[in-house]
Amino acid sequence: MNFLSHLYLSGDSEGLLIGNFIADSVKGSTFNNFSAEIQKGILLHRKIDSFTDAHPIVDLSKDRLRTKYKKYASVIVDIYYDHYLAVNWENYSTESLDQYTKNVYSLIEKHKHTFPLKSQMFTKYMLEYNILSAYAHFEGIEKVLQGMSRRASFVSNMEYAIQDLKEHYPLFENEFKEFFPELQQFVNKQIAI
Repeated sequence: MNFLSHLYLSGDSEGLLIGNFIADSVKGSTFNNFSAEIQKGILLHRKIDSFTDAHPIVDLSKDRLRTKYKKYASVIVDIYYDHYLAVNWENYSTESLDQYTKNVYSLIEKHKHTFPLKSQMFTKYMLEYNILSAYAHFEGIEKVLQGMSRRASFVSNMEYAIQDLKEHYPLFENEFKEFFPELQQFVNKQIAI
């Protein structure tokens, strides 16, 4: 899952949301530099990633892309799934996507001085381009994929993955809709522990 999904799955907890947001930038012993609730969010992020990466439905989506995009297939699927969460937002929240993103941006802005440098840099980009709302549109997804491609360590061709999304749109959407409720149940159990 990508940023929108991770943030959404954090529920109403400010600490979980912040931890979930910065988790990819937190390495080694720096984990201990955060409050217990943020640490929980970091761990939740990792559990979400592990659950998603090992799920057979997600594998179907990745398999459709693996020949073209190799190891980047999972990154692309994460972005696609955020797109489907955004375009189907009214099925998952009573709050509009625009209002949700404004609230999240405000919270992130409030805490960004405590973030690792990588998260601080991404925060600037996310706010400037309104990434969370951009997931709802092909143009937004295309820009995200282009940005990911530029930052990839190897040639990824991710900038072309918008065509695969358009070509197989109903297949990816059905897989997302089948998978996401299972992920929500998994996360609810993790939060309750």
